[in-house]
Amino acid sequence: MSGRDEFDVPEGSVAVGRRVRLPGRAEPPITIYVNGVAQTEGEDYLIEGADIVFTRPIVKEGKLGAIRWLSMLIGVVGSYRKHETVDIEYRSGGQVKLASDVEVRE
Repeated sequence: MSGRDEFDVPEGSVAVGRRVRLPGRAEPPITIYVNGVAQTEGEDYLIEGADIVFTRPIVKEGKLGAIRWLSMLIGVVGSYRKHETVDIEYRSGGQVKLASDVEVRE
């Protein structure tokens, strides 16, 4: 997995981690999405036991300050920071299931 140390976190965002837990009883085929884009096993992530480990950190929007929050509330500005979500499509008991916006951890 190359590029582990080459990733820059955009201003206003935070790298929250590289790992997510597979849902219990998840069976192949398993498809991982980041912001709705399918990821490639071996290139974008690996499955290690019950964990999915990404080759780069997943980035979430950082906390908003009081002035920025107030500005958004009254419609002066918006928030355009990077905020990634991870979804997992998998099989369980013969049915296709989707775990949406799963928790990312170190």
